[in-house]
Amino acid sequence: MHPHFRPPLTKPASTAPLAARPATQPPAPAPRPAPPVARAAPPVALVPPVSTTLSAPLPAPVALPLAPPIALPVRATSSDVSMSTDTSTYAPGAASVADTSRSPDELVSPSRLSSRSGQSEDSELLAELEMDLDPAGIVTLTLEHDIVEQRRMLDMCDRFEMQVLVPQALAAQAERQDLVRHGQLSAQAAAHDDEMMRLGLDTEEARDISMVAEYAQDIFDYMACMERESMANPSYMDFQDEVQWHMRATLIDWLLQVHMRYHMLPETLWIAVNLIDRFLSARIVSLAKLQLVGVTAMFIAAKYEEILAPSVEEFVYMTDGGYSREEILKGERIVLSTLDFNISTYCSPYSWVRRISKADDYDIQTRTLCKCLMEVTLLNHLFLRLRPSMIAAIGMFLAKRMLGGIWDDAFVYYSRFTEAQLLPGANLLLEKLMEPGFEEQFVYKKYASKKFLKASIYARNWALRHRGPLGPAVPAAVPVASESESSH
Repeated sequence: MHPHFRPPLTKPASTAPLAARPATQPPAPAPRPAPPVARAAPPVALVPPVSTTLSAPLPAPVALPLAPPIALPVRATSSDVSMSTDTSTYAPGAASVADTSRSPDELVSPSRLSSRSGQSEDSELLAELEMDLDPAGIVTLTLEHDIVEQRRMLDMCDRFEMQVLVPQALAAQAERQDLVRHGQLSAQAAAHDDEMMRLGLDTEEARDISMVAEYAQDIFDYMACMERESMANPSYMDFQDEVQWHMRATLIDWLLQVHMRYHMLPETLWIAVNLIDRFLSARIVSLAKLQLVGVTAMFIAAKYEEILAPSVEEFVYMTDGGYSREEILKGERIVLSTLDFNISTYCSPYSWVRRISKADDYDIQTRTLCKCLMEVTLLNHLFLRLRPSMIAAIGMFLAKRMLGGIWDDAFVYYSRFTEAQLLPGANLLLEKLMEPGFEEQFVYKKYASKKFLKASIYARNWALRHRGPLGPAVPAAVPVASESESSH
């Protein structure tokens, strides 16, 4: 499925159908009182319910002062990420039988071959930018170590291509040739699949037009280039007067409840949290206004991502009347103008998880556990130093370790991260899972249900059993999860 495809949502029962326009205009009916707003769910209260919590009534609207300017590192030019595409055209009648005489290098995508010469410089620049976001090395490696791992990652990707992808492509090409010889496949279709294979595309995905396989690599290259521009300042709390990091965690825990109660898409939650952090990176917000920022961010994210987004009245009801309709709409204008209406540049970790999941053929247990671990990172502000692609890789890496798997060349190829690069973030995530009182967090209760395979219960129990930081995995000594453990 395409990373940006969303299945249609069913229309809620509370939404009245649109009336058909009559052929002739009838006389204007007498005015009637407006119907009451349908309330699909009871309000979600923030805890603990004290006067200084986020659910306090909103004071009179005041202008939010601008925070000091924040300079985030971005790429200087678009040439840092390879965006080259193959310009060769395909002639339907050019080949009657699949050609198996090509060398392995000819079966590798030309864009990959042309970009290898500049990947060393890109890896060094990437490591420097990573250190600018995490100068203390809390969730990343040191500069020298990261450069070494970037080059090791490139070598592992080349090895995976030559030892796995190219032999698979040659075997598939020989199979197509045999089908053409027996009249079970047309020569035109075989030649088309050979061309897709030469471009480095999966022939099965290339046949599905909704996958837009021809543009997949360019899309992910563009996402990698733009994800850094949509990152918040990881130290924005230094210039906030009233708001603290634990208050942000309380707000996000409440947004998780609202998001679950109204059955919104996963990307809506991630976009809302990103809007909150970016807005707080540019504005100084009082404690009384913090929940208004969260509600407004969720309102904007729902309008951007959902097919049937909740109305403004529903968001007023979410806060139990703490904010009026006019206050939320005014907050929407302030947030959008502060962020220059820049929402589409952010890509949640879910898009990257879909790509990494190709390494294990989209295993449902690994993906479910990965989603649980990624949402846990929302509660820890230290993960603001990481790009969404790295958060996705950390979630998938830790999920594989918990389920007894290893981070092999396939996962390095599709994630572009080695095991050593992911260990600091994975250990920080394990510390969060082992915190006292973690069972009271809503993310734990959410993923403790059968719908999510009780992923949070399994993750916390695994973390408590394996106390201490993770180290590099030894393939021969990796334990395999038992059926009783995997069932939790």
